[in-house]
Amino acid sequence: MNSNRILVAEDDPDIRMGLVDTLESGGYLVIEAKDGLEAVELFKSHDIDLLLLDVMMPKKSGYDVLREIRSENNQVSVIMLTAKGEEIDKVLGLELGADDYITKPFGIHELLARISAVLRRASRTSQREPDRKEGTLKFFGGHSIDLKRYKLVKDDAEFDLSDREIKLIKVFYEHPDEVLSRDFLLDKVWGIDYPGTTRTLDQHIAQLRKKIEDHAADPRVITTVHGIGYRYKPL
Repeated sequence: MNSNRILVAEDDPDIRMGLVDTLESGGYLVIEAKDGLEAVELFKSHDIDLLLLDVMMPKKSGYDVLREIRSENNQVSVIMLTAKGEEIDKVLGLELGADDYITKPFGIHELLARISAVLRRASRTSQREPDRKEGTLKFFGGHSIDLKRYKLVKDDAEFDLSDREIKLIKVFYEHPDEVLSRDFLLDKVWGIDYPGTTRTLDQHIAQLRKKIEDHAADPRVITTVHGIGYRYKPL
């Protein structure tokens, strides 16, 4: 049996039952929550490897659950379940620190593939975790990045950074003035097994620019190289 424990937070009992059955058939240990409040309580009382989190839930929304969890834990993997065509759900979820999202309705194979890919990336990250302690602060775009506290210090103000944003910053920092393709960034930050699209990367870059750039609509630090990817320009 797979040793990974997944918390499924979904208020629709039929969908939740289907998710639980699918994951248990895949060998995962599964805990289920019927609303956002129960999800937070179960997360705090169990050792969870991945949270499968519906956006629209009673008592606490998926956004509220993610905010509360990320305020205490930046390491647990989170996949958001979003409504079809609701791009704002995806953007906000990524901004709050979700690792990936999957749109309803979805197929069993896609769900299992995304979960497996996210857990593999998390495993590789944990193996490299000691590297993060090399230098608490890094200078990026004229601002300080606190790698231990997941903070960007900008003009005496602090902004929270997600784990994915930290990883993007580290890749850009290590490749100044280089044109980095979208595929290269996806491989470095999401892993070679990532089954999603470059749209996920673009959304993360857009959210990171809001924190890094003085004017996100006219970026000077992380610039777009049309048809290829992005370039980091140190200031």
